[in-house]
Amino acid sequence: MQKIIITLIALLSLWSCKNHDHKIISTNLGDMEVLLLDSTPKHKENFTKLVNEGFYDGLLFHRVINGFMIQGGDPESKNATIDKALGGGGPDYTIPAEIGVPHFKGMLSGARMGNSINPEKASSGSQFFIVQGGPVTDSDLDAVERTNNIKYSQAQRDKYKKIGGYPNLDGEYTVFGEVVKGLDVLDKIAGTPTDSRDRPTTDIVMKIK
Repeated sequence: MQKIIITLIALLSLWSCKNHDHKIISTNLGDMEVLLLDSTPKHKENFTKLVNEGFYDGLLFHRVINGFMIQGGDPESKNATIDKALGGGGPDYTIPAEIGVPHFKGMLSGARMGNSINPEKASSGSQFFIVQGGPVTDSDLDAVERTNNIKYSQAQRDKYKKIGGYPNLDGEYTVFGEVVKGLDVLDKIAGTPTDSRDRPTTDIVMKIK
């Protein structure tokens, strides 16, 4: 009996550790399950900390561009009036760049300030975007390799051609997670009507657990 109890505890522990890497982004258009990447430990630790604190609950996907991405995580978006300009809020720190993983469709990436004031490409302390993008060809990837001075593996090329994404962002932003369930929800959010500032005309509210 003791061996069975120990085995069950061990299995529960393993499940808990595995589940720790997964976050559920719930919205009024459905849920997305995100797997955080071990290859970006600083981003993973920060995102997990904010989720555990309830930081994201009630915030908006405040910037949505169909065929590109959906962005959220600005604390000023909570209960924001329709005329409020959003996108500049966050904690008083940034996350050092951990650039490497490409921007396939469904990848969770750190938003950041531009290169002119942020040459080290550090990510916002809280704002993130999820890539939607579109179809990608070998010629697209060849062009990005030349422009961004990167090199894709055959596996990365195959994945881009299979699911699409936005390779122009590669080498510039830190991808730290991947949507493993709910890509249809990503498409629903990306397709929602927006105003001239790319804010959805109907609030897309998030809760992350």
